[in-house]
Amino acid sequence: MNEQQRRRMRFGVFIGPEHKPTNNPTWDLERDLQLVEHLDNLGFEEAFIGEHHSSGWEIVSSPEIFIAAAAQRTKSIKLGTGVISLPYHHPLMVAERIALLDHLTRGRLIMGVGPGALPSDAAMMGLDYSTLRERMEESLEAIIALFTEEGTIDRKTDWFELRSAQLQMLPYTRPHPEIAVTAVISPAGATLAGRYGLPMLALAAASSAGSKVLADHWRIYSEQRELAGHGPGDRQDWRLVSVIHVAETREEAERQVSYAMEDAGRYLFRDASFLKNIYDTSGLPDDAPMIEVFRASNLGVVGTPQDAIDHIERMQEMSGGYGTHLIRVLDWASPQDTKNSYELFAREVAPYFQDSSRRRVENWDSFHQSEGDFQVALKAANVRAKQRYETTRAAQS
Repeated sequence: MNEQQRRRMRFGVFIGPEHKPTNNPTWDLERDLQLVEHLDNLGFEEAFIGEHHSSGWEIVSSPEIFIAAAAQRTKSIKLGTGVISLPYHHPLMVAERIALLDHLTRGRLIMGVGPGALPSDAAMMGLDYSTLRERMEESLEAIIALFTEEGTIDRKTDWFELRSAQLQMLPYTRPHPEIAVTAVISPAGATLAGRYGLPMLALAAASSAGSKVLADHWRIYSEQRELAGHGPGDRQDWRLVSVIHVAETREEAERQVSYAMEDAGRYLFRDASFLKNIYDTSGLPDDAPMIEVFRASNLGVVGTPQDAIDHIERMQEMSGGYGTHLIRVLDWASPQDTKNSYELFAREVAPYFQDSSRRRVENWDSFHQSEGDFQVALKAANVRAKQRYETTRAAQS
């Protein structure tokens, strides 16, 4: 185990959520809330909730509202917006909602921000998808100013204006909740995160394209931090995302995700160019089972706890080290098998990276190896106790 891992990795989830459109949406949302509650009880440290407005699969339109509900059911887990699509909202409204939610969660809030993932969302609002990253930068600058600057704020862009603006209530966390910036494929996210000294959130880290840019993202991020006077970044603050489902055996894990793998896979691999690349590089036939397509995609792992450990170690090596692993939640196994997967992960995978079970193993090894000596001592103690009893009884007689 390397020093980066000894610094205690954190584990959490990234919930789109992703549910088949024919499902009952009320029950899907309830299961998502129940899952967050379950993860809190298991000791997972973070849960990010997405914002989407189309596709029929990812049905949380306001992560803030979901987080407010989840906060009432949980005690310790941090709850993150995964992410707020900044170009869709006036920055004053975002800052006000975050300040309120930070109080309601007593500081358990993480503000994840991005430009917006689905072109179909932007299209419904009449937005040019190619301009969203620039709008995100303008919005984030204004939001940070509202959180940190004294007095009032004036800003004017081609899509929002602030006139003598000021938050009427400062956040619970000073100067503001942790803000995490998505860095997917382009250098825009890494540049923006570095400029403001904010941590990165790598949503596509396990994909072929995403893994290839991880080293570049950290280099760009570090350069921008230095240029802005923030000093070197800490890899512990970096979050990477991949898909993981575990069971006692690999065969059982694959059987469990076959519950709805075909449906989940159609949305997971909706990007036609990404799917074509998988077929081209793997040699799989067009009618290959979805589990084989998933294996070839490198998006994550379906297998045993040891398979998950090996997968995360590869991502540590590939990235150069990071502090938090977020499991992308897919609705591909039954609700109970999904819960069991996270419980098994918490019991057998997380301790390896958190250095929490090493001393127990060392103690058991020492105890087990000395068992013969302990048995001799135990026998001697029993003989001595019997002799004392007999001596005392004789004296009493």
